[in-house]
Parts: sequence; structure tokens; C-alpha cells
Amino acid sequence: MSETELKLRKIRNWLTQRKLDALYMQRVSSFAWATCGAISYVNTASTFGDASLLITQDKQYLFTNNIEAPRLEIEEKLVSQGWNFKVTPWHISQNAVTDLIGGLKVGSDSFFPGTEDFSAELARLRANLTPEEGQRFGDLGQRCAQAMAAAAMTVHPGQTEHEIAGRLNSEAEARGVQVIVNLIATDERIFSFRHPPPTFKKLEKYAMLVLCGRWSGLVCSLTRFLHFGRLPDDIRNKSEAVARIDAAMIAATRPGRTLGDVFKTGADEYIRAGYPDEWRLHHQGGPAGYEPREYFGFPESTDLVTAGQVYAWNPSITGSKSEDTILIGDKDNEILTEIPGWPITVVDGMERPAIMVV
Repeated sequence: MSETELKLRKIRNWLTQRKLDALYMQRVSSFAWATCGAISYVNTASTFGDASLLITQDKQYLFTNNIEAPRLEIEEKLVSQGWNFKVTPWHISQNAVTDLIGGLKVGSDSFFPGTEDFSAELARLRANLTPEEGQRFGDLGQRCAQAMAAAAMTVHPGQTEHEIAGRLNSEAEARGVQVIVNLIATDERIFSFRHPPPTFKKLEKYAMLVLCGRWSGLVCSLTRFLHFGRLPDDIRNKSEAVARIDAAMIAATRPGRTLGDVFKTGADEYIRAGYPDEWRLHHQGGPAGYEPREYFGFPESTDLVTAGQVYAWNPSITGSKSEDTILIGDKDNEILTEIPGWPITVVDGMERPAIMVV
């Protein structure tokens, strides 16, 4: 059974369980998931693409306009994948979907008239990856790690955050990875904001680079820090503490555990490190897939970890953070975004990235 056939069977089983006639998907992430990585967007910042999908128990439709149809057929090869194209001229109202779903009980991955929104459940379907997706994630992780390493080697005092972001973007795109999150902070901005878009501030001593890169629809995440000159003790202590938290969460992310279990493991480590409330200042991450996080882990989460899933935890203590993307294996976890040669902190036998001191 091909990956496409496996996903269609999964979707149709879900339709049967939910007593639905069809599933309509218009999110970029859902489109990529169902088509094994195809690109439906033109605007890279858009949640919804210029093509959408409708799946019934015996049909699979692709809706798009006459601008996008040739690329989706020729480059993405979606006709040969079995999708029945419904093409509308770009200047005519796109009502083909409405015509087909009339009288049907339809679920969707977001709001759409005449359907019921099952976005939360579909995120969980997307997060349960196939072996082929796991292999592609491994490739993506290496590309993102290489891009981060190459960009970090060019960072130096006097650069603006925009210049650093430009280098990170360039290195990722050169490897076929689309940057969908590119956060850069330097010096005091690292302590002020958990999500810092780059500015024209110039680097003095301390830099944080955050990358979420997309390839084949999948998204990997990682964060790295550099410091020029002697590393202050308070920053070193925070970096080591957050590495211990991250290592504990990674070790706890094993099949059969709940996300609530993993979250509690992390929260307990925050307490032991002397920072009991820092987890309240930022989410701790969760399963990755076709979104940077398909959903977050919370104290009360009952979602189960399963082998083959990919996770990106990102515990943070003000001024420091630890983040990589990991694949959950049957016997152990694999860090997909590891950078060979990067300084490390070893916690109970697990290597976590340290601050690169230059």
C-alpha cells in the first residue's frame, strides 16, 4: 500500500467513525499531508492555499483554478496520485466545492460553510506519521541543522538582527528549505521577548537564532545561541538548567506516555532548577508535523506519545532556551536537528546544545 493509499484509508476510517460523508481540507498543512508533501500555496504566509481537497468514501477531488492546475498536475503529479481535478477559471467564483457537498454531512479542517470544523482532530491525524514521513523528516532535520550551522559561523558583533536573519534564510533556502519562522534576538532583546522578530538592533555579545524550516510540507524547529567574549555565570547557569529540563522532557517522550506526563516531568525539572514558574511564560512545544507544532502539550493533556511521531520541545528560562526536533523510535529517540561539532552539555548521557562561545 502506497503512502497516499494509507492516508486515504486512514481518512475514510475516520469518516466512518465520525459518521461523516466527506472531509474537506483547505489548509496548506492538510493539503501537504494528504498529498505526501505537495505545495498548494502561492503566498508563503497564507494558512489556506490556492487548492483544496474533498475526500468521500469512494472519490478524491482537488479544487483549484486554471493558474495552479498545470503545476499541480505536472510538477506535483497529483493526477497520477489519483486526484480528480475540478478546475475553475480564476475570474469565476470558486463554488465547485459547495455544489458537491450539498446534502452531505461534511467535516473540515477549518471553518467552511456547510461543514463542521474538526481541526483539532485532524491535527492529531497529521501528527501520526508514516515511515516515509519519518524518513523525510530526517532529511529535513539535516538540512535545517546544516543551514543553522552555516549561518551561525557568519555571525559577528556589529551585524543587525536583520542581517543575521537574512543569512539564516539564505542558507536554508539554498538547501531547499522554506523558512516559515525566523526569529533573531541579540543581547537584552533575548531577555525581553520569547518571540523576537529581527530588528535593526546590532549585535554586541549575545545572539539567539530560531529556525522553523519547511520542506515537503513537514516542519523542523531548532534554536541556537552564540556569545562573544566571556560567558556571564548567570547566562551559563540558565543555559545548563534549561538543557536539563529539555533532556528530561526528551527522555520522557516515549510511546505510551501522555503529553501530560511529559509536561509534568518538565515542570518538576523547572522546580529543581530553581525556576518554578518560568514554564508559564511560554509554551513548552509538542508534536510536530505539517505545522511547527500540530498541538501543544499541557499539564492536563491525555494525548499519547506513539512511535514514529516527531516532537519539538522548547523549554525556556528568561534569557535562554533549548530546542531541537526529535523522532520517537521503538527503542529510543533520535535528535533530527543535531549539529555536529556544536558545543554540548551532557545531561544523564544525553547531549544538548550549549552556547557557542566565540
